[in-house]
Amino acid sequence: MATALLIIIYLAFISLGLPDSLLGASWPVAYAQLGVPISYAGFVSIFVTAGTVVSSLVSVRVIRRFGTGVVTAACVLLTASALMGISFADRFVYLCLLAIPLGLGGGAIDAALNNYVALHYKASHMSFLHSFWGVGATASPLIVAYFLARGANWRGGYRTVSIIQLVLAVVMIASLPLWKRVPHAQNESADAGPIEINNRAAIGRRGAVAAVLSFFFYCAGEMTTGLWAATYFVNVRGVDPSVAASWGSLFFFGIMGGRMVSGLLAIRIKEKTLVNVGIAIAAIGALTLALPLPQAFQLVGLLLYGIGCAPVFPNLIHITPRRFGASHSQAIIGLQMAAAYTGSTLMPPLVGWVGQNAGFAALPYYLLACLGALFVSIIACNQKTGFEVKSKAM
Repeated sequence: MATALLIIIYLAFISLGLPDSLLGASWPVAYAQLGVPISYAGFVSIFVTAGTVVSSLVSVRVIRRFGTGVVTAACVLLTASALMGISFADRFVYLCLLAIPLGLGGGAIDAALNNYVALHYKASHMSFLHSFWGVGATASPLIVAYFLARGANWRGGYRTVSIIQLVLAVVMIASLPLWKRVPHAQNESADAGPIEINNRAAIGRRGAVAAVLSFFFYCAGEMTTGLWAATYFVNVRGVDPSVAASWGSLFFFGIMGGRMVSGLLAIRIKEKTLVNVGIAIAAIGALTLALPLPQAFQLVGLLLYGIGCAPVFPNLIHITPRRFGASHSQAIIGLQMAAAYTGSTLMPPLVGWVGQNAGFAALPYYLLACLGALFVSIIACNQKTGFEVKSKAM
């Protein structure tokens, strides 16, 4: 039963990844059809991530009230409905409004399932879980590229992904009885710790601020890449939009494949090592993107950046209960998700504004800056929580 439940959780993370790469792949065509400047993708991102921040912050109360299974099923259905609405949006303002429920659904799934797997499954399962997010995030640009090559129909990509989400929502709803038959799912409220552990108490824990900041910087790089990589290739490298959309999927393919591999490596290698190696590989990828090399090397650079990003997020999530204690983990993971989406909210629009006014050639250097800040915040958190000492003792 625990294995069957894990499969359902994996499917839920495919549904989480599907919407995340849609906007970046479709925007090189969508912005002109909607009659807005190219930088306005950042405003859509703001509305999406505003919803995710809100749902992440209230996730502790909602999950305690309804349980992880019900919250997951409801949120997949919510995101499916929002995507279908976006596919019919003929004005930019409708796109922004529908982005709010899209974000609300994604944030709750993220916070709920990350904490659940961190508490009840091994580090390898956490990496595999996030690789399934990569499956969804890789598939969406390819779907969009298919429709763009047949008449610049970005709406068809959104509609198709919405239908896939609806199918997954049906699976989530049908699997609800399974959550009642798995022992650690039945004891979910007890595992979550005392009810008095809230966001204020969690952020007061030593090292919590640094942990939260690390997720801000990670997602500031990852989501900016997902949103602007295709535009970078079109505007800086002169690639056709339909081709650039499929190239953008290479970043998410790197994340997906990298997390599969890191899941296997996590059986024998500590999370801390996987995170450090990942940051180093991502830095090499960003440097490759920055150099004036042929297009083939640019693709390698984007792939390496994705592979490097792969182990960072899931392993930082998985060590949260050991850094701060199981009773604090749901609240702190909720805060980490909120910080992650805040980085996703603030930074991609800023990069878009700079790109519109000065060009997107500086994108790789921005990614390097995010990686540097990420590394510093991780080191600070490990020192303040004593996790460096704990890791050496294990």
